[in-house]
Amino acid sequence: MDMNQYLEVFIEESREHLQNVNDQLMRFEKNTDDLGYVNEIFRSAHTLKGMSATMGFDDLAQLTHKMETVLDAVRNHQLDVHTEVLDALFESVDALEIMVQSISEGGDGQLDVKLLVQKLQRIVAEEPVAQHAASSIEYDELVETLLSQTVDQGFNAFEITVQLERTCLLKAARAYMVFDVLEQAGDVIKSAPTVQDIEQEKFESSFIVILVTNESHEKLQASIMEVSEVESVKIAAVPVKKETEMEELVSPEVAAAIQEVTVSAPSKSPVEEKRQPSNNKTIRVNIDRLDSLMNLFEELVIDRGRLEQISKELNNSELDETVERMSRISGDLQTIILNMRMVPVETVFNRFPRMVRQLSKGLGKQIELQIVGADTELDRTVIDEIGDPLVHLLRNAVDHGIEMPQARLENGKNEKGTIRLKAYHSGNHVFIDLEDDGAGINREKILQKALDRGIIDGKTAETLTDKQVYELIFASGFSTAEQISDVSGRGVGLDVVKNTIESLGGSVTIDSSEGYGSRFSIQLPLTLSIISALLVQMSEERYALPLSSIIETAIVQPKEVMHVHGQKVIDFRGAIIPLIDLKELFTVPNSVQGDHYSVVIVKKGEKTAGLIVDSFIGQQEIVLKSLGHYLPGVFAISGATILGDGQVALIIDCNALIK
Repeated sequence: MDMNQYLEVFIEESREHLQNVNDQLMRFEKNTDDLGYVNEIFRSAHTLKGMSATMGFDDLAQLTHKMETVLDAVRNHQLDVHTEVLDALFESVDALEIMVQSISEGGDGQLDVKLLVQKLQRIVAEEPVAQHAASSIEYDELVETLLSQTVDQGFNAFEITVQLERTCLLKAARAYMVFDVLEQAGDVIKSAPTVQDIEQEKFESSFIVILVTNESHEKLQASIMEVSEVESVKIAAVPVKKETEMEELVSPEVAAAIQEVTVSAPSKSPVEEKRQPSNNKTIRVNIDRLDSLMNLFEELVIDRGRLEQISKELNNSELDETVERMSRISGDLQTIILNMRMVPVETVFNRFPRMVRQLSKGLGKQIELQIVGADTELDRTVIDEIGDPLVHLLRNAVDHGIEMPQARLENGKNEKGTIRLKAYHSGNHVFIDLEDDGAGINREKILQKALDRGIIDGKTAETLTDKQVYELIFASGFSTAEQISDVSGRGVGLDVVKNTIESLGGSVTIDSSEGYGSRFSIQLPLTLSIISALLVQMSEERYALPLSSIIETAIVQPKEVMHVHGQKVIDFRGAIIPLIDLKELFTVPNSVQGDHYSVVIVKKGEKTAGLIVDSFIGQQEIVLKSLGHYLPGVFAISGATILGDGQVALIIDCNALIK
């Protein structure tokens, strides 16, 4: 059997399962009492083991099998969870990721995992069985399907472990009282041991119950603890697959059993109501196909502009009507294609919790990473580029921002620092804010380092605002680290952040309060392929300015122009801003100054400038084309576009013009 045809699906699904294991491990580390996370991790590991064995990747299958053994011991209360157990599981995930990456790059996915396998075996062998361990409970096909139906209808599914006191003499009576409380709160789906064995006291001192209920976790715990001689109660949410996931797994026999249960269930039972079928279906599409589709549509946009131009020139009503209809349809098509290329920032954010955990442990710090708005979407081309800048900012926050636990306590703070990563839409942009509650930025320290390195002079230092001082940390080679470490201090990082974000047509700003923390705010365009731009005329040449950089346009009389240190400036709404004559900058031939200045006011972060052109043509959606290898690094030009009449217009990089 040729497995190569399934390789791409295997790689994609393996990455999804590993990401899920990572996420659930991070959550379980914060709440080791909730075994629902362990069940979810076990399922992903089990699926990955099966896929790996089928595809012939033995090292992958062997390691996931040993992970399963550890996870099974944890969820059956046979293994106490501590740092060594969690570290071994995280280390296993790292090894699995290396193997999957090897396979994706054409390798064999082999890795020497003997030492890691031995570590997992030793953990299970050396750990004593927890006292008063409860019996394990099996989630068979019928139970899982019933639970999926009830959870789809809004009910809670809990796995409840009840531990009676060892001195309890009437165990069956106490268990009966617990069951009475549970049955008043909802429906008992299954128990371990069985109800018959519990009635005959055929159990040690604990039992497990699966309950479907409308009651909350807290209320249930309080009600059960009111029963005499109950020592402890552990309640965990049952990880339930959605009913749409269960459809393909349910055998005819189980389906018939479910139907029978549904018909005979009491009137108040949550399994009574029939589910509504879901019509939501998805398919996997290779990203290269989406790129090809986008390239073809870009050509269509160019031809659309050409047809609109011809229609204006011919002034034919039937042609005008047809072109207008085609423009509307292609506009709808453009929206659909752009949406198809949108990817949640979650794909980038998902790797950060593990990274912050490792960095904070290495530095001896306690840090919690909070992620908000992970479902915010960006174009794939932007997503591919934004990962590294965010890594640099996070490493900076961990190393420079968050203080050591003792220092935080001395300053009246919680010893655990918090880093908050938030993404959200605003207009045609996506904002990503990274905020920490650390030490903030020391203004004087930044200024002194900048002076020492010759980035600014003493006279300039006296005139800088706080925000201008903070922006000095983006200078090339700037670092305030006292010593070089694996995290930072080599003088690289934040300048790369700024350059990368600006190359994407975005911007980054800093806000800080010394002693309280800092916030880096990144503004990014939704897409880079098709952008809205203002076309301007300069002599016989046309240029495009991205609308995302423009504040407004203005007509300025020559008498309003002033000169400061040889630079043309104007008073724009109470602020003095520089004027840049694009005809001089780009050496436009046959340039003649008119009786007024047509000015485009553009911004870059907090800075503003006016660009002088001959005239404004109008707003148009354009396709951004690279200048290719023949014209690399042309100053202040980010690309080119083809206009409706076939002419090429260069696209001006406004960020490069403002210093």
